[in-house]
Amino acid sequence: MDISADETLRVINDFNLAFNRHDVAAIMALMTEDCLFDGTDPAPDGTPYIGQAAVKQYWEDFFKASPSAVFEWEEVFGTGDKAVVRWTYRWVDEEGKAGHVRGVDIVRVSGGKVAEKRSYVKG
Repeated sequence: MDISADETLRVINDFNLAFNRHDVAAIMALMTEDCLFDGTDPAPDGTPYIGQAAVKQYWEDFFKASPSAVFEWEEVFGTGDKAVVRWTYRWVDEEGKAGHVRGVDIVRVSGGKVAEKRSYVKG
């Protein structure tokens, strides 16, 4: 079944909004049962997390370790079931020092949900 770029971008927007609320339940409701999140750590290849349980645990751990995490989307574009999201991730560490990293996600949507989110960072 074909999906329009508009539908893909709507799903990505909903996902991004849930992410910046740190709303793991909403994030997971927007991901398929067999979802794949390809994380950025450790360099150079990152770690793949597959399935609802593994991805949910990753997000819970991520937000616990990074309670000030904010993603700013610089550009989002898509075609069919795929989208590219260029972003800046900002945080404040335990000593109050701000930091950031820039990156890109390549996302595939299936059935109105994120099926794959592959993240890459500059570094």
